[in-house]
Amino acid sequence: MKKVCYAHGVNDGPGLRERKKQRTRETITRVALELFDEGGYDATTLADIAEAAEISPRTIFAYFPSKEAILFSEFPAMRDALERELANRPAGKDVLEVVADFLVSAVARPENAEIEHRRVRIVESDETLRNQMQARLAGFEEVVAAAIAGELGAPKNDLRPLLAAASLMAGFGVMFKSVSSRKRPPAPEQLAAFIDPIVTFVRGGLEATGRIRDAEGDGERTRSTD
Repeated sequence: MKKVCYAHGVNDGPGLRERKKQRTRETITRVALELFDEGGYDATTLADIAEAAEISPRTIFAYFPSKEAILFSEFPAMRDALERELANRPAGKDVLEVVADFLVSAVARPENAEIEHRRVRIVESDETLRNQMQARLAGFEEVVAAAIAGELGAPKNDLRPLLAAASLMAGFGVMFKSVSSRKRPPAPEQLAAFIDPIVTFVRGGLEATGRIRDAEGDGERTRSTD
């Protein structure tokens, strides 16, 4: 009888326990966002979420310490994923292209579109949540600024990467506000149509400031030889 070896399968991907935990985490997030969207963030309690998810409140606390943690649960993983994408971007593809493609993929994929649309709509409905989101987006801004600085070979005192990253995030903020007013999440091509002008604007600013910086550098060199 031929011996069947299961060793390869055992090491492929997360185990049963981890998959079950991930499904529970996803269920909590999905149910919570539905309740936040339909009944209001402040009015929804953790007990409401536990009941709708058919789990105990204690189980929720095993995954999330608060409603805020549930609402913004995807941000740390998305930040890390963006950082990896930027670090491994192919030759000939600049930072702004990678960020644009990443955002379309993360937000507008069919399996993600509805839940991300709910998240944006919930955040945009409350000033406190908007401020909390801005604080979390600062982490994305730092990642993008560092990648742009590396792409430009910019020194530490160069403000261009910081300004470009801040402008990019501000543009995305305007876009999210516009998208939140829609009843349905945008399709990938619609989201890309929102993003393209933002990226074009930021890229134009980088190119313009780069030319100014070069001109100033030439002037300094000219003055130093007079």
